[in-house]
Amino acid sequence: MDKLLKGLKALAHETRLRLIHILLTQDLCGRALSGRLGISEAAVSQHMKILKEAGLVAGEKRGYWIHYSVQREVLEKIIGELNRLTNRSVNSAEHCHGLRARNKGFSIKEVKEMCKSRCGLPEKLKDNEKKWSKTK
Repeated sequence: MDKLLKGLKALAHETRLRLIHILLTQDLCGRALSGRLGISEAAVSQHMKILKEAGLVAGEKRGYWIHYSVQREVLEKIIGELNRLTNRSVNSAEHCHGLRARNKGFSIKEVKEMCKSRCGLPEKLKDNEKKWSKTK
């Protein structure tokens, strides 16, 4: 989970996300990245440091310059973990007694009671309370 959080934090900045986007098409040095993004080489360097610490980017020295490339396996692992979390959330919603009861026609009050005692989701149900009362 720590690697996932570190990767997500690294990707959560617009400039770093743009850097990843550019580097997915080709390996480039800091100067080329700087020119493409319109930021200083020092700023590129700072962003690349964060991306490298997260394992998302690797640098290879070529002559005087370091060329950066995306570590696709790491990016794919992050995407895979997010997909697993999404699937887990969908599956857990299927096991919610209150949501199933709502679908079977129970009143909002009965559904809230079920959720309080079993899964603790009444806060999520509050948003839909008006919708339910209109459909009943």
